[in-house]
Amino acid sequence: MNEKTIPITNVPRGRGALENPAGRFESLHVEADPDNGPEVDEDGVIMPPRQIRTQVFRDKTRSIISTNDSPDLCSDTTLNPYRGCEHGCIYCYARPTHEYLGLSAGLDFETKIFAKPDAPKLLEEKLKSPAWQPRTIFLSGITDPYQPLEKKLKITRDCLQVLADFCNPVSFITKNHLVTRDIDLLSQLAEKKAACVNISITTLERDLCRKMEPRASTPSLRLKAIEALSKAGIPVNVMIGPVLPGLTEHEIPAILESAASAGAVAAGYTMLRLPYGVKDLFQTWLQEHYPDRADKVLNRIRSIRDGKLNSSEYGSRMKGEGFYAQQISQVFDLAKRKYGLTKRMPLSAESFNRHARDEQMRLF
Repeated sequence: MNEKTIPITNVPRGRGALENPAGRFESLHVEADPDNGPEVDEDGVIMPPRQIRTQVFRDKTRSIISTNDSPDLCSDTTLNPYRGCEHGCIYCYARPTHEYLGLSAGLDFETKIFAKPDAPKLLEEKLKSPAWQPRTIFLSGITDPYQPLEKKLKITRDCLQVLADFCNPVSFITKNHLVTRDIDLLSQLAEKKAACVNISITTLERDLCRKMEPRASTPSLRLKAIEALSKAGIPVNVMIGPVLPGLTEHEIPAILESAASAGAVAAGYTMLRLPYGVKDLFQTWLQEHYPDRADKVLNRIRSIRDGKLNSSEYGSRMKGEGFYAQQISQVFDLAKRKYGLTKRMPLSAESFNRHARDEQMRLF
């Protein structure tokens, strides 16, 4: 655990992280008072866990499409409607991105959300540009585009509307049943082989899910989302993202069986990644919720990360290395074939129309 932070015994209600350490770029560190147990009132009665409300900030970015050349990512072109994520998944590899904003990878990441209301307009300008070569845009990467805030702001839906109008292919990964709200637009794109959805299911255990991914949809709701999307003709890939060694790998066959029964046609997985301060946040969480399994989990992680808790090396960071990593890979591959989750889902940009919105305006 980071020696500069003190774990919070009175666990914040509905949040994944238990602490809010200073970012790695900050020179000023605030140290909490030593932990004296749960908070009590003046009569000695233990107070309920405190609630930290979500704060929303306007992100005034003028560039909405990002590109990368990472050889082990599923897409080289991404659009993130938000920065930070209310889902609060304790293991999220994207948490350190908040440190570039002078904030914490801990509670700040899940309570201080930066929304990009100009994203649909910027996206339309990009797709209209003669310089744009139509290709799949991955509508996530460092956030979940369907986190709870999306229900109110609808930035993701407005971006999908632009993509549907231009028929530019799109894919994304989400843990939220809210994705079913946009079946109309996704179906429109899927008819042109221009959309697929990745639903992330890390566990089927509701209690573990609530502790690990406190504001994401329950496992049963994610399965219902797969069913609804599949019935609408939208191809769905179930993503076990990530597998948590020593905690969830035994669920791989059951997750794939349930997803296949719901209508998923493909499957993938990634192994737990703990970059920068995420490894400290995760260890604090593990000691708080599963102290009896903590050593086992951490040792399993080290066994696939060359004795460390994280590895950033291309080619191995997504799946790990060593005997235990190979064992998980074999279990996954066997279950994937057994339940028929082997369909490939290439997307097509053949129907892309750069002048679609201009043509729509002429109709009026």
